[in-house]
Amino acid sequence: MALSVVIVDDEQLARDELSYLLKSVDDVNIVAQGHNGIEAVNLIKEFSPDLLFLDVQMPGLDGFGVLKKLLDKKLPIPQIVFATAYDQYAVKAFEVNAIDYILKPFDKKRVNQAVEKARKRIQGTTAGTDKLDTLVKLLESQRPQNSKVLLRSAGRLLLVDQKDVCFASIEDGIISVAATNLDGQSNCRTLEELLEGLDPETFWRAHRSFVVNINRIKEVVPWFKSSYQLRMDDRKQTEIPVSRAQTKRLRELFGL
Repeated sequence: MALSVVIVDDEQLARDELSYLLKSVDDVNIVAQGHNGIEAVNLIKEFSPDLLFLDVQMPGLDGFGVLKKLLDKKLPIPQIVFATAYDQYAVKAFEVNAIDYILKPFDKKRVNQAVEKARKRIQGTTAGTDKLDTLVKLLESQRPQNSKVLLRSAGRLLLVDQKDVCFASIEDGIISVAATNLDGQSNCRTLEELLEGLDPETFWRAHRSFVVNINRIKEVVPWFKSSYQLRMDDRKQTEIPVSRAQTKRLRELFGL
């Protein structure tokens, strides 16, 4: 039987190159392609592929985050081959032999080997969830922590420290980000995707349309019918609503 394959990489050129090389491998059927971690999770749910070629370095939810989310959601996990341009990315972690990896630029022989390795695992015994759990913890301990947020502002691409981000909002599918010294737009398509790259101890989804940095809340303003607004520490002193569902969390945060 042919192996069903999904390719996820944020670079079109890398997807095209890998797709081209896989087409020369016998009994491989590429069923879908995606360009970010959120799409990877959704495509796995939709297609249940035998094999996933997954880029490590992607904005928002990266390759390691995808694996963690699959485990958290208890979704069926395909054989995974991580693709990376940087061999310092936790190569020791891959040596637990739970999953495989290939380096960019892709080599035809190495891609073939990865497919055959996955095929043998599928025909035999696959890595258990406990082994993958161990791998995730090892990967998370070794991968570099990205403390920067990429913003488009005045025709430039700027990197802003997370600590300087005050809040983010979404309107008509566009995510705007207010930092202490500039305003810009994120390349992320959803607030969920943006949150995947932010420190969960610092950033909070106060409302379905707003994510706030709790360290940049200047004032909690009582509002109508026991609701609240947050006055932020940005240049405009923006006031952000707290949804009723998040009011309890607000009280926990500040002992209201």
